[in-house]
Amino acid sequence: MEKKEEKFLSLSKKNKELQILIENEIEKNRQKDKLLFAQNKMAALGEMLNNISHQWRQPLMEISSLFIPIEGKLNLNMEVKQEELKESIENLNIITKYMSNTIDDFRNFFATNKKIEEFKVLEEINTAYRLTSASLKANDILLEIRVSKNPKIIGYKNEYTQVLINLLNNAKDALIDRKISNPKIIISVKEENNEVILKIEDNAGGIKVDPLENIFKPFFTYGKKNGTGVGLFMSKLIIENNMNGKLLVNNNNLGAEFKIITHNNPIK
Repeated sequence: MEKKEEKFLSLSKKNKELQILIENEIEKNRQKDKLLFAQNKMAALGEMLNNISHQWRQPLMEISSLFIPIEGKLNLNMEVKQEELKESIENLNIITKYMSNTIDDFRNFFATNKKIEEFKVLEEINTAYRLTSASLKANDILLEIRVSKNPKIIGYKNEYTQVLINLLNNAKDALIDRKISNPKIIISVKEENNEVILKIEDNAGGIKVDPLENIFKPFFTYGKKNGTGVGLFMSKLIIENNMNGKLLVNNNNLGAEFKIITHNNPIK
């Protein structure tokens, strides 16, 4: 009887030790995921800062060009007409308002108030476009948006926008890397049952990785351009862990196709 009790106690002790070991490993993996997420977010932040520099370069040049003629006339003691000055001030107001709106876009994007809310998909597509448009235009990349309806989804708005920006930046990098003529990115949206499916496609020739799912691994990059693929691990975590959705990748006849599947009913 005593031997049975000893055996039971020994087995119980081993079970507890094993449970503690498993819990420790789970916590280690959780902390590791947090670290990887933070590091990927920093990489994405670097890309965003690059977008800001593109976004502001043109308006700053326009501000300079507004006052060069006026400065030249003043240096030559020439008369500056009231109408000319008024027009320059009006144009300056338009440009500074645009730059102020850009600041608001970036500030809202980096807001830390993480809350589940209902939002319109098209509005977040437009936000993602505004934050990447200068970089796309600088590389002559056409962005085509095909949205007949404007479905609503429930989730984390800023994180969803961040995923769109990550995917747009990666498509852009692939198009630049491969020197594609007539480079194009297409965003399309459709609803099926309670799901909203957003697709981002490019004509860069596809992702040469086997298996394709490897692109979602932490710190995995592809292509000649250093950093192509950055943010995909984080994007998959956001959609699948935080929004109970799916982020899928596929190669079609022209290039890569990313599919974001989310729900328009509350996250459980």
